[in-house]
Amino acid sequence: MRIASLLPAATEIVGALGLEDRLAAVTFECDHPAGIRDRCPVVVETALPHGMAPSEIDAVVRDRVARGLPMYSLDRDTLAAAAPDLILTQDLCRVCALPEATVAQAQAAIGTDARVLSLDPHTLDEVFAAIASVGAAAGTPPAADALLAGLHARLDAVAAAVAGLPVPRVLALEWTDPPFLPGHWVPELVSRAGGEAVGAIPGGRSVGVEWSQMPGPFDVVLVAPCGFGLDDAIAQAQAVRGHLPAGVPVVALDSASFVVRAGPRLVDGVEAIAWALHPGAVPEPPPGRVARLP
Repeated sequence: MRIASLLPAATEIVGALGLEDRLAAVTFECDHPAGIRDRCPVVVETALPHGMAPSEIDAVVRDRVARGLPMYSLDRDTLAAAAPDLILTQDLCRVCALPEATVAQAQAAIGTDARVLSLDPHTLDEVFAAIASVGAAAGTPPAADALLAGLHARLDAVAAAVAGLPVPRVLALEWTDPPFLPGHWVPELVSRAGGEAVGAIPGGRSVGVEWSQMPGPFDVVLVAPCGFGLDDAIAQAQAVRGHLPAGVPVVALDSASFVVRAGPRLVDGVEAIAWALHPGAVPEPPPGRVARLP
């Protein structure tokens, strides 16, 4: 089976299932498994300029949405040449990845009858169900079962480690300029790590909030800007400190790898957040995932 992954999270799932050698096409964002873009054709590119600040990205996205312009482009010729049997895509967020409707149009244009599996989870359990769905579609349910068993065991270990500890109120920021409170599975990552995400909407959509109307009180601020790695998260965390009460601890997290992609590494995110909220209760994560600002 040849698999075209049009979603970075799906690429991670395929890799975690041990099916990396079946990937026939990926996106410009796919960076896990490492080096996958060097081994597979890239069929999805962003329409957004690189190197913009959060406020500039927000302005461009709003403008393109208002004008009905796409956020991504699909290379139909390269996808046709990849000759996939299975196409993995999404319809959860047109800002985050190529929407399913674009894939359907491409199918008609290139004349492929490949199966299309849309992964649209809103909660952590739905992420796990998506992993099982990919395993089933790829013909490897046992690999999915083994992967899920390991992920659940790790979550159980975190739950046992933080049980009975104080539950800090966490202001999680999915975007910083303008500020957005997270939805979907992100509040659950915080709760699984032994915290309470104030003002967040579990399973819902992220919402913009003015700094003057930020929910509170909160004990710690978690800056996990959508699509950004740790270095950028640290820079944005430092930038928002002027909007926060003095003395409130601030934590920065590699959101691109461990928060926004609906795949196995969300459990790494839970472990990293648990360490940030309850230092000493869980093992310190590897460098490059999370940082507590001095």
